[in-house]
Amino acid sequence: MPSPEFDPLSFHEYPPEEMRTRAADFYADVRRRRTVREFSERPVPVEIIQDCLRAAGTAPNGANMQPWHFVVVSDAGVKQRIRVVAEEEERNFYQERAPQEWLEALAPLGTDWRKPFLDSAPYLIAIFAQKHSLTASGKRVKNYYVAESVGIATGVLITALHHAGLATLTHTPSPMNFLAEILGRPANEKPFLLLVAGYPAPDTQVPRITKKPLEDIASFV
Repeated sequence: MPSPEFDPLSFHEYPPEEMRTRAADFYADVRRRRTVREFSERPVPVEIIQDCLRAAGTAPNGANMQPWHFVVVSDAGVKQRIRVVAEEEERNFYQERAPQEWLEALAPLGTDWRKPFLDSAPYLIAIFAQKHSLTASGKRVKNYYVAESVGIATGVLITALHHAGLATLTHTPSPMNFLAEILGRPANEKPFLLLVAGYPAPDTQVPRITKKPLEDIASFV
Protein backbone atom coordinates (compact mmCIF):
# COMPACT_ATOMS: atom_id res chain seq x y z
CA MET A 1 0.00 0.00 0.00
CA PRO A 2 1.56 3.36 -1.03
CA SER A 3 2.25 5.98 1.62
CA PRO A 4 -0.03 9.05 1.50
CA GLU A 5 1.34 12.28 0.11
CA PHE A 6 0.35 15.69 1.39
CA ASP A 7 0.39 19.29 0.13
CA PRO A 8 0.19 22.53 2.11
CA LEU A 9 -3.38 23.64 2.78
CA SER A 10 -4.59 26.63 0.79
CA PHE A 11 -6.70 28.37 3.43
CA HIS A 12 -7.73 32.01 3.69
CA GLU A 13 -8.45 33.29 7.17
CA TYR A 14 -10.44 36.48 7.63
CA PRO A 15 -10.85 38.79 10.62
CA PRO A 16 -13.97 37.88 12.64
CA GLU A 17 -15.88 40.98 11.54
CA GLU A 18 -15.20 40.21 7.88
CA MET A 19 -16.27 36.63 8.50
CA ARG A 20 -19.58 37.86 9.89
CA THR A 21 -20.07 40.09 6.86
CA ARG A 22 -19.20 37.32 4.42
CA ALA A 23 -21.54 34.85 6.13
CA ALA A 24 -24.39 37.36 6.20
CA ASP A 25 -23.81 38.36 2.57
CA PHE A 26 -23.79 34.74 1.45
CA TYR A 27 -27.02 34.04 3.30
CA ALA A 28 -28.64 37.13 1.80
CA ASP A 29 -27.66 35.92 -1.66
CA VAL A 30 -28.53 32.25 -1.33
CA ARG A 31 -31.88 32.93 0.32
CA ARG A 32 -32.98 34.49 -2.99
CA ARG A 33 -32.57 31.12 -4.69
CA ARG A 34 -35.90 29.68 -5.69
CA THR A 35 -36.91 26.68 -7.71
CA VAL A 36 -38.60 27.84 -10.91
CA ARG A 37 -40.73 25.91 -13.39
CA GLU A 38 -40.81 28.45 -16.18
CA PHE A 39 -37.59 28.80 -18.15
CA SER A 40 -36.53 31.08 -20.96
CA GLU A 41 -35.03 29.62 -24.12
CA ARG A 42 -32.24 32.23 -23.94
CA PRO A 43 -28.89 30.58 -24.55
CA VAL A 44 -26.36 30.27 -21.75
CA PRO A 45 -22.64 30.08 -22.54
CA VAL A 46 -21.53 26.52 -21.92
CA GLU A 47 -18.39 27.80 -20.14
CA ILE A 48 -20.62 28.89 -17.26
CA ILE A 49 -22.02 25.40 -16.89
CA GLN A 50 -18.53 23.93 -17.13
CA ASP A 51 -17.18 26.08 -14.30
CA CYS A 52 -20.19 25.26 -12.13
CA LEU A 53 -19.57 21.57 -12.75
CA ARG A 54 -15.92 22.05 -11.82
CA ALA A 55 -17.15 23.56 -8.56
CA ALA A 56 -19.41 20.54 -7.98
CA GLY A 57 -16.41 18.31 -8.56
CA THR A 58 -14.66 19.84 -5.55
CA ALA A 59 -17.32 18.50 -3.16
CA PRO A 60 -16.18 16.32 -0.25
CA ASN A 61 -16.86 12.64 -0.86
CA GLY A 62 -16.17 9.19 0.50
CA ALA A 63 -12.50 8.18 0.17
CA ASN A 64 -12.14 10.75 -2.63
CA MET A 65 -13.70 8.27 -5.06
CA GLN A 66 -15.80 11.08 -6.61
CA PRO A 67 -18.67 8.71 -7.45
CA TRP A 68 -20.60 10.98 -9.80
CA HIS A 69 -21.07 11.73 -13.45
CA PHE A 70 -22.86 14.73 -14.94
CA VAL A 71 -24.41 14.56 -18.42
CA VAL A 72 -25.16 18.02 -19.80
CA VAL A 73 -28.00 17.87 -22.32
CA SER A 74 -28.57 20.79 -24.71
CA ASP A 75 -29.66 18.91 -27.84
CA ALA A 76 -33.33 19.67 -28.54
CA GLY A 77 -34.08 16.16 -29.74
CA VAL A 78 -32.63 14.52 -26.64
CA LYS A 79 -34.46 16.96 -24.38
CA GLN A 80 -37.71 16.12 -26.17
CA ARG A 81 -37.14 12.40 -25.67
CA ILE A 82 -36.51 12.97 -21.97
CA ARG A 83 -39.66 15.08 -21.65
CA VAL A 84 -41.88 12.50 -23.34
CA VAL A 85 -40.81 9.68 -21.02
CA ALA A 86 -40.63 11.87 -17.90
CA GLU A 87 -44.17 13.16 -18.45
CA GLU A 88 -45.43 9.62 -18.94
CA GLU A 89 -43.93 8.60 -15.60
CA GLU A 90 -45.21 11.74 -13.91
CA ARG A 91 -48.71 11.28 -15.32
CA ASN A 92 -48.81 7.78 -13.88
CA PHE A 93 -47.54 9.12 -10.57
CA TYR A 94 -50.07 11.93 -10.23
CA GLN A 95 -53.04 9.94 -11.53
CA GLU A 96 -52.36 6.46 -10.16
CA ARG A 97 -49.44 5.94 -7.78
CA ALA A 98 -49.22 9.01 -5.55
CA PRO A 99 -50.79 8.72 -2.08
CA GLN A 100 -53.36 11.39 -1.34
CA GLU A 101 -51.17 12.74 1.47
CA TRP A 102 -48.35 13.35 -1.03
CA LEU A 103 -50.66 15.08 -3.48
CA GLU A 104 -51.90 17.33 -0.68
CA ALA A 105 -48.30 18.22 0.23
CA LEU A 106 -47.58 19.14 -3.40
CA ALA A 107 -50.78 21.13 -3.91
CA PRO A 108 -49.43 24.50 -2.58
CA LEU A 109 -46.59 24.30 -5.12
CA GLY A 110 -48.92 24.11 -8.11
CA THR A 111 -47.17 21.17 -9.75
CA ASP A 112 -48.63 18.52 -12.04
CA TRP A 113 -47.41 15.93 -14.54
CA ARG A 114 -46.72 18.48 -17.28
CA LYS A 115 -43.00 19.37 -17.54
CA PRO A 116 -42.57 21.97 -20.32
CA PHE A 117 -39.31 23.17 -18.76
CA LEU A 118 -37.65 19.99 -20.02
CA ASP A 119 -37.98 21.47 -23.51
CA SER A 120 -37.58 25.18 -22.91
CA ALA A 121 -34.56 25.33 -20.58
CA PRO A 122 -31.22 25.48 -22.40
CA TYR A 123 -29.65 22.77 -20.22
CA LEU A 124 -30.69 19.61 -18.48
CA ILE A 125 -27.98 18.18 -16.25
CA ALA A 126 -28.53 14.50 -15.52
CA ILE A 127 -26.66 13.52 -12.37
CA PHE A 128 -25.62 9.89 -11.99
CA ALA A 129 -24.34 8.09 -8.90
CA GLN A 130 -21.67 5.48 -9.54
CA LYS A 131 -22.14 2.41 -7.36
CA HIS A 132 -18.63 1.41 -8.31
CA SER A 133 -15.92 2.72 -10.59
CA LEU A 134 -13.92 1.02 -13.30
CA THR A 135 -10.19 1.42 -13.80
CA ALA A 136 -8.67 1.80 -17.26
CA SER A 137 -8.09 -1.96 -17.27
CA GLY A 138 -11.73 -2.64 -16.41
CA LYS A 139 -11.16 -3.55 -12.75
CA ARG A 140 -14.15 -2.86 -10.51
CA VAL A 141 -13.46 -0.50 -7.59
CA LYS A 142 -15.97 -0.03 -4.77
CA ASN A 143 -17.20 3.50 -4.03
CA TYR A 144 -18.10 4.65 -0.53
CA TYR A 145 -20.89 6.88 0.81
CA VAL A 146 -22.20 7.26 -2.72
CA ALA A 147 -25.58 8.85 -1.97
CA GLU A 148 -24.10 11.27 0.55
CA SER A 149 -21.26 12.24 -1.79
CA VAL A 150 -23.48 12.81 -4.84
CA GLY A 151 -25.98 14.73 -2.72
CA ILE A 152 -23.28 17.11 -1.50
CA ALA A 153 -21.95 17.62 -5.03
CA THR A 154 -25.46 18.34 -6.27
CA GLY A 155 -25.93 20.97 -3.57
CA VAL A 156 -22.66 22.63 -4.55
CA LEU A 157 -23.76 22.60 -8.20
CA ILE A 158 -27.13 24.19 -7.46
CA THR A 159 -25.47 26.88 -5.36
CA ALA A 160 -22.81 27.52 -8.01
CA LEU A 161 -25.44 27.94 -10.73
CA HIS A 162 -27.36 30.37 -8.53
CA HIS A 163 -24.18 32.28 -7.76
CA ALA A 164 -23.50 32.53 -11.50
CA GLY A 165 -26.93 34.08 -12.08
CA LEU A 166 -28.98 31.13 -13.30
CA ALA A 167 -32.18 29.50 -12.08
CA THR A 168 -32.56 25.79 -11.42
CA LEU A 169 -35.14 23.11 -10.80
CA THR A 170 -34.55 19.68 -9.30
CA HIS A 171 -36.60 17.06 -11.10
CA THR A 172 -36.92 13.47 -9.90
CA PRO A 173 -39.31 11.50 -12.09
CA SER A 174 -39.92 8.08 -10.59
CA PRO A 175 -38.58 5.76 -11.80
CA MET A 176 -35.64 7.48 -13.52
CA ASN A 177 -33.97 4.52 -15.19
CA PHE A 178 -34.96 5.83 -18.61
CA LEU A 179 -32.31 8.54 -18.24
CA ALA A 180 -29.51 5.98 -18.27
CA GLU A 181 -30.98 4.39 -21.38
CA ILE A 182 -31.53 7.62 -23.31
CA LEU A 183 -28.12 9.01 -22.37
CA GLY A 184 -26.23 5.76 -22.86
CA ARG A 185 -24.80 5.50 -19.36
CA PRO A 186 -23.11 2.30 -18.13
CA ALA A 187 -24.68 -0.22 -15.78
CA ASN A 188 -22.65 0.96 -12.75
CA GLU A 189 -24.39 4.35 -12.81
CA LYS A 190 -27.81 5.05 -11.31
CA PRO A 191 -29.78 8.24 -12.08
CA PHE A 192 -29.75 10.46 -9.01
CA LEU A 193 -31.47 13.65 -10.14
CA LEU A 194 -32.25 15.72 -13.23
CA LEU A 195 -31.26 19.36 -12.77
CA VAL A 196 -32.82 21.96 -15.07
CA ALA A 197 -30.74 25.12 -15.55
CA GLY A 198 -31.15 28.40 -17.39
CA TYR A 199 -32.67 31.86 -17.16
CA PRO A 200 -36.15 32.14 -15.69
CA ALA A 201 -38.86 33.12 -18.16
CA PRO A 202 -39.99 36.77 -18.06
CA ASP A 203 -42.57 37.46 -15.35
CA THR A 204 -41.92 34.09 -13.68
CA GLN A 205 -43.79 33.64 -10.43
CA VAL A 206 -42.97 31.21 -7.64
CA PRO A 207 -45.13 29.74 -4.86
CA ARG A 208 -45.47 31.83 -1.73
CA ILE A 209 -43.65 29.70 0.81
CA THR A 210 -41.64 30.18 3.98
CA LYS A 211 -38.54 28.47 5.33
CA LYS A 212 -38.22 27.15 8.86
CA PRO A 213 -36.46 29.55 11.26
CA LEU A 214 -33.03 28.72 12.62
CA GLU A 215 -34.39 27.50 15.96
CA ASP A 216 -36.42 24.86 14.13
CA ILE A 217 -33.55 23.49 12.04
CA ALA A 218 -30.57 23.74 14.38
CA SER A 219 -29.61 23.15 17.98
CA PHE A 220 -26.59 24.50 19.83
CA VAL A 221 -25.41 22.44 22.81
